[in-house]
Parts: sequence; C-alpha cells; structure tokens
Amino acid sequence: MLMLRSSIAVSIIALVVGSLGAAGVTLCGCQPDGRGDGGAADAPGGCEGLGCSIVDCSARGLPPTTVSGTVFAPNGTLPLFGVTVYVPAADPGPLTAGVQCGSCASTLAGGSYAQAMSDEAGHFTLAGVPATTNVPIVIQVGKWRRQLTVPNVPACQETTLPAGSTALPRNQKQGDLPQIAITTGDADALDCLVRKLGIDDAEITTAAQGGKVHLYAGNGAMQFAPGFAGGTGAFSGAQTLWGDLGTLSKYDIVLFSCEGGQNPATKPQAALQAVHDYANLGGRVFLSHWHNIWVAGDRTDPTHGLPDWQSIAAFDFAAAQDEQTQLTFVDEAEPKGRSFAAWLENVGGSTRRDQILVSEPRYTCQAVDPAKAERWVYIDPAQSSPLGKTGVQDMVFTTPQDRSVDARCGKVVFSDMHVSSDSNSKAGTPYPLGCASTPLAAQEKALAFLFFDISSCVGVLQ
Repeated sequence: MLMLRSSIAVSIIALVVGSLGAAGVTLCGCQPDGRGDGGAADAPGGCEGLGCSIVDCSARGLPPTTVSGTVFAPNGTLPLFGVTVYVPAADPGPLTAGVQCGSCASTLAGGSYAQAMSDEAGHFTLAGVPATTNVPIVIQVGKWRRQLTVPNVPACQETTLPAGSTALPRNQKQGDLPQIAITTGDADALDCLVRKLGIDDAEITTAAQGGKVHLYAGNGAMQFAPGFAGGTGAFSGAQTLWGDLGTLSKYDIVLFSCEGGQNPATKPQAALQAVHDYANLGGRVFLSHWHNIWVAGDRTDPTHGLPDWQSIAAFDFAAAQDEQTQLTFVDEAEPKGRSFAAWLENVGGSTRRDQILVSEPRYTCQAVDPAKAERWVYIDPAQSSPLGKTGVQDMVFTTPQDRSVDARCGKVVFSDMHVSSDSNSKAGTPYPLGCASTPLAAQEKALAFLFFDISSCVGVLQ
C-alpha cells in the first residue's frame, strides 16, 4: 500500500536532469547492479542516495524502470491535465504562505530524478525511476501538492499507482492545498463548485476558522448552515477581501461569484487597484460574468476603471442575453487550446471535439486583444448564436501587463458563462443548502479545467 508523506515543499516547474555515467549501467556510475548505498566508494560518478538506484535498463536490453498513474481532482473521478509528477532528489522543503511571484522557469523544489506531466487523459509515466524501496513521488500543480511513498519499485518494469493515491488532496491531512478565497454571488455559485471538485467540507470556513477555502459574503450566501462540517456563523463581507491588498495577499487564488450586476458602489477605484496589484504580485483571480467590472471598468462611469486592463478586451454591457442552452467552441489556436479540447472529450465535457453545451451564455465580452489575452471558449455567430453575434465565454491573461510575458507573475480568468448551473447561492439560504450534488455539467467541467489551470505556473514550461 502507498503511504502518504507529510506535506512539505515547493514552487514549480522546470526539469532537472542527470547525465549518464561512464559505466553505462546507472545514471551516475554506482555499483554495476545500480544498487549502491551512495557512499564515496560506490559513487565515482558523483551519485548519492536514490540516484545510486537508477538502473540503465537499456544496457541490458530491458524496458526502463517506470512509475505510472492518473492524476485526479480531489473528488477522485475527474482526470486533470498539466499536473507535474516527479521523484524528488532531495526533500523539497515547506511551502511559502501567501501570494508570491513564480514562473515556469522556477525549478522543482529538491530537484528531480524523474519528471512527467499529466496528459489530456490525466495519465503520466515517470521513466528512469530509482529501482529501490520507499521511493518518494510528488504530485503538484501550483500549491496543490500530494506526496506519496512507493514501497517498492522493481528495476526495468512498470509500477502502476492505484487511482486512490494519485488525486490532489481533499484536505490538509492528505497534502497541500492553495489558500483560496471565494466571494458569494446571487447569480453564480463558485462556492458550490469547489464541493463538486472534492474539497473537503471541513476545509470550507471563514478566514478566522483555519480552512483552506474561506468564504466572503457578496450578495449570495452569508452564513453557514447549522451542523455544517466546516465553518460556522456569518461570513465577513466581500469588501473586506477585495478592498485590501494585505488581505488579498494572504491568498493564492481568489474567486468572485457573479452578483447579477456590477454593483460599482461596493467596488470603488481603490478596490479595483488592490485586485490589480494583487494579480501583479502573482495572485490568481477568477471573475464570473458581472465581475467584468475589474477588467472592463464601470459601465456607467468611464473614469472608474484601470486603463491597462480595460485595453485587454472589448465589452458590450448593453448586449442582449440569450437564455437558451447553446453550443460554444474551444479556440484551438491558443497555446493550450488543443489540450483543452482533447481533455474535454476525454472527460465527457464535449460530445464533439471543440464543442461545449453551455446553459445561458452571456455576451458582455465581445473580443480580446490577442497580444494581451487568450480566448479559450467563444460563441461563433455563424454556427450557434441566436442573437447573431459573438461572445467570448472564457479568456485568460497574465500580469503585470507592462512586463514581457516571461517576466509576469499573475493570472486572471474572466468567464462570461456561469459555473454552477444547477446550484445557487442566495442571501437567505445558509451555505451549502443551495448547492447541488449532481454530477459536473459540461460547462462546470470546462471551468474546472480553468480552475486548476489558474494554479499552474505563468509562462511557457521549460
């Protein structure tokens, strides 16, 4: 049986690779059988520890030593793309709390003997794994991280990890989770989506109660239901979160649920600046529908907004809204578009490649500047729009916008479709009484991809 290790470590993502030793039998030149103890007499090639157990199986005419499996969301059923899996060369060390600037050029904490990334089916294969006992494995995207120990890895064979061991952690007992803040909204229920994705109820609390997901009251749910397994009592107001850079900076990810309107009185210019600056520091921001105010500015006051973000996309606040379910399309021209489209097919989010059925899509976002943002999901008026117009359903951009792409830290997702189509969050309904327990709908799966991708590093993987 796999054993969970205590949670410790990490930034993310670049490859640390050893070179073949002159002996041609192990990667660092230990004993001929590749089972050295790491001592000086056994390590003319400079290996130590687990490195002395890496066998050059090809020299024996055998397949490599591999460990494989499938990475899942915390619910254990939704496979995930783009999660890094590696065998650490040293103890990675503890995670740093709070927002921080990390890019894809950052190295894996502790280095790695073997590294892979989960594909569009969530599958990964680590090759060249040390052939020994008690081999550590790290599964990580951003600050989601689970650590395992494989009791025995036989040389020149494949070891397949059981599905139950390779899901991202549901709670702090299983591993590391990012610190997440969610504001509630009358028109969407991002607070319910995290439950469908498998985050333990015990982790959903107020900021003062120690969970990894903190709820703040927008104009949706405002308190916990009696007997809920997580937090108790009333939520702090959303303005205490987005109005203060210091509070925002305690979180790795913030998600703002649609309120049915921009409600600019609760989002003064100082709050717009605080969210903008939080993203520039490396924060991750997920905005649902009418939270377009953070990007587009106040639709009634052109002076209420931030020019660098307002230039990213074109908005039509007076656009008619179609209440039907209709087809939307994945833009495969974007860097992750092909993987996104393939993943959706694999998890049942698309019955036909590139197509997602969306309940009540919105049209406020009309276009993005391709030099500043990526269009991930859109409505094509020639194929699906009853209103005869386009609509960008999901876009992603990185920050600070005035830096080169490889020098950016933060990530912002704007979604013009609501996430939790069958759940609701109402001021008079204590949480989680409005949350549905039905399987993930197609649009929820699409936005689950974005939810975990927002945790990933900024830039191009090296």
